[in-house]
Amino acid sequence: MIDVRRSADRYRGGDPGSGIESWHAFSFGRHYDPDNLRFGAVLACNEERLEPGAGFDEHPHSHTEIVTWVVEGELTHRDSTGHATLVRPGDVQCLSSAGGVRHVERNDGDTPLVFVQTWLAPLSPGGDPSYEIVRGIADSTPYALPEAAAMLHVRRLAPGERTAVPDARAVYLHVVSGEVRLGDQTLGPGDAARITDADGLEMAAGAARAEALIWEMSG
Repeated sequence: MIDVRRSADRYRGGDPGSGIESWHAFSFGRHYDPDNLRFGAVLACNEERLEPGAGFDEHPHSHTEIVTWVVEGELTHRDSTGHATLVRPGDVQCLSSAGGVRHVERNDGDTPLVFVQTWLAPLSPGGDPSYEIVRGIADSTPYALPEAAAMLHVRRLAPGERTAVPDARAVYLHVVSGEVRLGDQTLGPGDAARITDADGLEMAAGAARAEALIWEMSG
């Protein structure tokens, strides 16, 4: 089954007056929706746009795997375990908040920053926080997140190019840019598909290059 959720239906958040715009694909903060709390391990998929100098001051997280994908610009990350990192397009950053961690996310550059952040539920809560960044991940190298029984596939497709969607119990697909064809549906930037029991499904790019993040979940 393919359940398509459109970009325009996301919950609008952030603080535009402070240079922060947010779009939430799942129930989030003041946008509480008991029918849209999670899909598989995915608890949140937030698209954030930060103007130069804007950001999120130090704030806490716990019992959540936080995976960040930068679309444009550079993200400054600092956390209470001592990591201070610049995250750029093509990098995958994962902060495992475990029993508790605090972090800061800012745009210290002079151009707008856009990133997609996915929160996933771990199989077991608690433990010690950890941090990892993979620079310049390739399409052929999925990023494994065993703590959530999940795997991230990055797909960058040339016009008309096709690729297989992983056969899995649950697949969450988020279109970053361009258009893709999935079954009999066309998805554009910010659109997402929640796929149950995927089997032999393919995704194809439209007339322009397309980029998508695909979460394969078995837990």
